[in-house]
Amino acid sequence: MKNAVLLIIIVSLGITVSCNKEKESERFTLLTSHVWTSDSLLADGVDASGPGQILEKFKGDVTFKKDGTGTFGQYTGTWIFTDNEVNLAIDSPDLPFALTTHIVELKSNSLKVTFTYPGVTLINVRMTFKPK
Repeated sequence: MKNAVLLIIIVSLGITVSCNKEKESERFTLLTSHVWTSDSLLADGVDASGPGQILEKFKGDVTFKKDGTGTFGQYTGTWIFTDNEVNLAIDSPDLPFALTTHIVELKSNSLKVTFTYPGVTLINVRMTFKPK
C-alpha cells in the first residue's frame, strides 16, 4: 500500500513539473540556438555596413539569449517576439529608439529581417544573418 501511494505521489509530481515547464516555440528555439553573424546589411538596397554608415554597428555577431537579452553587433540590450512571433523588437540604451523588425525568414541557416528607419527620409533596411 505504501508503494502504491508513493508511486501516485511521484507520478503526480512528474505531471505537475512537466505541465508547468513552458514549451519553447520552434521560432524561439531557432533564434536562440545560434550565434548569428551579419551577411548583408542594406539600406534602400545598398550596403550600409561600412565605416560611418547607418548599419555599421550592427555588423558582426548577433546573439539572442533565452532570457531575452542579447548582443546585436556592437549593441547590447533586450529582445522580444511581438505579433505572434512575426516581429522582433530590439531595445538597447545605445540605440536612438527601440527597433521593431519584421521577420522575413527564420530558418536554421538564415535570419532575415526588415524595418523602416526614420532618417531625413524613410529608409528601408534589410539585414540578413547566417549561423556562425
